[in-house]
Amino acid sequence: MSDILFSIILPTYNSASTLSQALESILDQDYKNYEVLVMDGNSEDNTVQIAKDYNDPRIKIISEYDDGIYDAMNKGVDLAKGEWLYFLGSDDWLYSNDILNKIKLAIRAEMDVVYGNVYSTGFNGIYDGLFDEDKIFYHNICHQSIFIKKSLFQRIGKFNIRYKSYADWDHNMRWMLSKDIHHFFIDEVIANFSPGGFSSVFTDVTFERDKMLNYLLYSKKKFQIRKKLSLIKRELINQLKFRNTMQIIRLLYYIPNILLTPNK
Repeated sequence: MSDILFSIILPTYNSASTLSQALESILDQDYKNYEVLVMDGNSEDNTVQIAKDYNDPRIKIISEYDDGIYDAMNKGVDLAKGEWLYFLGSDDWLYSNDILNKIKLAIRAEMDVVYGNVYSTGFNGIYDGLFDEDKIFYHNICHQSIFIKKSLFQRIGKFNIRYKSYADWDHNMRWMLSKDIHHFFIDEVIANFSPGGFSSVFTDVTFERDKMLNYLLYSKKKFQIRKKLSLIKRELINQLKFRNTMQIIRLLYYIPNILLTPNK
């Protein structure tokens, strides 16, 4: 495959203490055909100046108010010129200087998503191998390990910013559970993932509330009726246990949509 332009989207907010390591892990890559979009949320420290001091034309800096990390990532999607997008945390860094080249060599025309592993002390090592439709319900794929074709965002939408710490998990379920999206696992460590980020300290109540319903809706063309009924029963029992009337009503409302969509 000919050279691919990667857009590396790096959301920042008061990230002066960690940004250099993240940027240098990108600039040290053997593969050089990339742009870096520093999507800053009006930092009050010298985050923006640190990025400017690199004086590299591949680094583009946008500093303005945003509604959290996923809003910044969505803005990056809109501005990205690359065919393939990658989201790196400002306190994370690429694992080795040949990662972009390995991903470039792995990509095929029919692929929509390529993902690998991360390394983190928070996970006691390497996380977390190959995912499937069952595993994605219980565990998330770190966005620091995922490369996404830009055109996929036009097909399934961007990150849902209603989910303040798990919009990436919601997005990952969308493509993992679709029969029409081609994803590929590469057994490589893509990035060092720093523990203690926002998602580790903020409980995303809205995501947890919607999780099973979204899982059912995203997988409605993939799962057989028997599995759908089993999951619906499980969710109804769970919501009845907690007397969550609104969630029961929502689930009952969507059941015809979930069940009547034919498996193709």
